Amino acid sequence: MKKIVTIEEAICHVNDGATIMVGGFLGNGSPERLIDALVKKGVKNLTLICNDSGFPEVGVGKLVVNKQIKKLIASHIGTNPETGRQMNAKEMEVSLVPQGTLAEQIRSGGAGLGGFLTPTGIGTIVEEDKEKITVNGETYLLELPLRADVALLYAETADKFGNLIYKGSKRNFNPVMASAADVVIVETDKVVEVGELNPNYVITPGIFVNYIVNGGDN
Repeated sequence: MKKIVTIEEAICHVNDGATIMVGGFLGNGSPERLIDALVKKGVKNLTLICNDSGFPEVGVGKLVVNKQIKKLIASHIGTNPETGRQMNAKEMEVSLVPQGTLAEQIRSGGAGLGGFLTPTGIGTIVEEDKEKITVNGETYLLELPLRADVALLYAETADKFGNLIYKGSKRNFNPVMASAADVVIVETDKVVEVGELNPNYVITPGIFVNYIVNGGDN
């Protein structure tokens, strides 16, 4: 299977109404070229799972500003005023999730788990409409796993099979999202031959990656 594709070929897998995960933390480690291509394509009614809604001109914030998001699941929206405006105007549904809970929901989705128990959110608005389970006298919330149709990720380097190396804090949500989507598309700065990467530095195995966009060539 040919994994290296053009940006246009990659984003053909994202259609109206899709659920997508996008890596990044305030735009750091986000696949900016793929995001720009989605803005240009104009896909709409997306459900977006990400750490935050970026800035109006950075990261997934560009999708928010372009009104392509129907529902946002994230842990933080404060850096993008347009997210708050659309939420308050009921133009977009926003589900705010504690950051650690969000990461574990995604990990559970990738691991095939039915959910997990956490005390985070007990006694707050977070617990509304959620099942509570008591274990050894302690009360926990049952949090359900998250998966997506497509994950859009960024890695500094990939080999042609899709083994990925991340640089510093750009790693953030990218590895955990790689296992939690039906189709995984990675934007990278550099593509090398299989065998060139030191396996000790590979974080995401290529078995999880469907398509690679070489940002250095596009």
